Amino acid sequence: MDHLTALTVFRQVVERGSFAEASRRLGLSPAAVSKNISELEAHLAARLLHRTTRRMSLTEAGSLYYAQVARILDDLAEADRSLGPLQDVPSGTLRVSAPVTLTLMGLSAAVPRFLDRHPDLALDLNLEDRRIDIVKEGYDLAIRGSDKLEDSSLIARKLMTLHHVVCASPGYFERFGVPAEPADLQRHNCVKFTLSGHVDEWEFRRDDRVVRVPVAGRYRVSSSLAVRDALRAGVGLSLIPKLYVREDLEQGRLRSVLDDWSPVETRVYAVYPSRRFVDAKLRAFLDFLVDELSDGPVSAGG
Repeated sequence: MDHLTALTVFRQVVERGSFAEASRRLGLSPAAVSKNISELEAHLAARLLHRTTRRMSLTEAGSLYYAQVARILDDLAEADRSLGPLQDVPSGTLRVSAPVTLTLMGLSAAVPRFLDRHPDLALDLNLEDRRIDIVKEGYDLAIRGSDKLEDSSLIARKLMTLHHVVCASPGYFERFGVPAEPADLQRHNCVKFTLSGHVDEWEFRRDDRVVRVPVAGRYRVSSSLAVRDALRAGVGLSLIPKLYVREDLEQGRLRSVLDDWSPVETRVYAVYPSRRFVDAKLRAFLDFLVDELSDGPVSAGG
């Protein structure tokens, strides 16, 4: 027995005054209506309806039960209706987890425009580079950068690709020389970003050639902004997303090398729990992310 269906059938039988009218109202066969009532009575171990060939009436138990059932079904209908605005207009609170540097460098300046565009929506944006459990920790969406996205039941929508460069300050290169080949990096002090998927080995491609270089250095840190500060101070060289040092390169504070090689790339995804029943607030934020971060055609995958 489908309990909710049986309750709906019972209510319609009572309010329509006959099995036949309830049958027409619900689009069920008379036999199905009768079966639902019988199964409901068996489940309750109580007779709900007196029925003869000519008339039908509620028993005392049926009258008490009908009052409760009608209230419960009305509450359920109201609960369903209450979600309507959430499906049509972005509203409520949206919880998002995002990496610190990417958000500060490429997204946070645009967040006020997003909020102005959706006055009924509140954004709870948590900046951290930790890989969070979206479902367990109650987030609607997470922004993730990865060389290779792990298999997951989550939906992943590609937003952009972070291209990397090897760079350092001009002063560093004056003191320690300029690497001409990826293998030369083994003789340099490499500042390493510890949350990347390539902390101790950097990969480079040119034509059909792939070179993987083990790197070492005196400074390991879990913030790309801290890596950038170290580069500006001449501590060493590093492999870093070009987005994070673009102004430094343009203004000469940093200099890129090995530009004829293609370093590893990091793809950035919006990750969220389900493709079904995506509400208006999540759809709005996904559109915002695509507008602000997308560097080309958007792909989706699980």
